Amino acid sequence: MKIAILSTNKTLYSTRRLVEAGEERGHDMPVYNHKRCYMNIMSAQPQIHYNGTAIEDVDAIIPRIGASVSFYGTAVVRQFEMMGVYSVNESVAISRSRDKLRALQLLARKGIGLPVTGFASAPGDTDDLLELVGGAPVVIKLLEGTQGVGVVLAETRKAAESVIEAFRGLKANFMVQEYIKEAGGADIRCFVVGDKVVASMMRKGKEGEFRSNLHRGGSASLVKITPEERRTAVRSAQIMGLNVAGVDLLRSRHGPVVMEVNSSPGLEGIETATGKDVAGMIIEFIVKHARHGRTRTRGRG
Repeated sequence: MKIAILSTNKTLYSTRRLVEAGEERGHDMPVYNHKRCYMNIMSAQPQIHYNGTAIEDVDAIIPRIGASVSFYGTAVVRQFEMMGVYSVNESVAISRSRDKLRALQLLARKGIGLPVTGFASAPGDTDDLLELVGGAPVVIKLLEGTQGVGVVLAETRKAAESVIEAFRGLKANFMVQEYIKEAGGADIRCFVVGDKVVASMMRKGKEGEFRSNLHRGGSASLVKITPEERRTAVRSAQIMGLNVAGVDLLRSRHGPVVMEVNSSPGLEGIETATGKDVAGMIIEFIVKHARHGRTRTRGRG
């Protein structure tokens, strides 16, 4: 098969591992920088060009779309779908998961456990907004942030009001969530492929840091998850429509709560912590399920 990876940097660990895993299994694994793809949008014969040449004979794609280029990246994925190319994560599913507020609303509608979350736009709503989520301490998140950037723990009401005022001054979209103290600054990343959690790890923030992101100096270790956590992770990925996802959970007093569903989860942390060939599992899933035109959206939505 010819399985193309959409990635802006072919030297990144996740991209390299996917290429290695595919080539070990005898597949052609080109890497295309989706920011440099350009499209001929025609109803009869849609095309994607790269470096002056039309991309042809691709059986499947693996989108590794960064949050900063979601708009253009998902447009490229959508164009591949219009061409009948199988995408392991479809454009609509990626867009759903990238919109944090929309993702939480979809999960809540399906009964997935979530931290109490508030969202408002008018400055006069601050007091009641904080009351809605149980008061300080609260976590305030930029909707566009990734890897822990734009996430602030406000330990007092005054601090929360100051952060909210600052974010509003920047005209930024943000949400306010209850702080799950019992999680102790640790979360669980469940890596979902298809209808299974194929690997899981616990991430813990460095001393004095409540954010557990590995990019911020957190550590990762192997963890055994409960059947309820496993079901929650798989259902969350399915609600988003993702075949490959990193589902981040917190262990709260009232069971697992979902913090985020990531459509382009990194492989380095999970493979290092678990010793599993997660990249290989993704390739094997694609080989089993990829068919020309086998996409639910076909570029719609």
